[in-house]
Amino acid sequence: MDFDLSSEQSMLAETATRWARDHYGALAQYQDAARQPAGFPAAQWGELGELGLLGLPWSEDEGGIGGGPVETMVVAEAFGRTLMPAPWLASVILAGGVARVAATPEQRATLAPGLIDGSARLAFAHGERQSRYDLTDVATTARRDGDGWVLDGAKTAV
Repeated sequence: MDFDLSSEQSMLAETATRWARDHYGALAQYQDAARQPAGFPAAQWGELGELGLLGLPWSEDEGGIGGGPVETMVVAEAFGRTLMPAPWLASVILAGGVARVAATPEQRATLAPGLIDGSARLAFAHGERQSRYDLTDVATTARRDGDGWVLDGAKTAV
């Protein structure tokens, strides 16, 4: 078996590593990020979009790069080495991955552009205090209200 990265995967890893090293690693960079309203500099999120790193799970037809598990791994390793405080894993991989596979084509067409270019972020709000590790114990409800929905409940770690 060949476990070497393809040339595209190597370029992706180099891009993510270079970006992460340029933006994080020094204490002052983390302190600056912590002072930002979102907990990280919002302009950097847009930079990740320009590099294509926010479009990892989305298909090329949807404007992404169509990455799979190996591409996710190499980017996660690069970001993890510097303990990057931006919500890449939560927004791109978890919430974006759920949206990619569970949303209707119309919803994906609406969501994907903003998620890919960095103008939008998603949160994967799944955990509830009473459920602990039972994912089927859901107390939050949603009810239709005119053209929209009303959510009632609480989620943790969002």
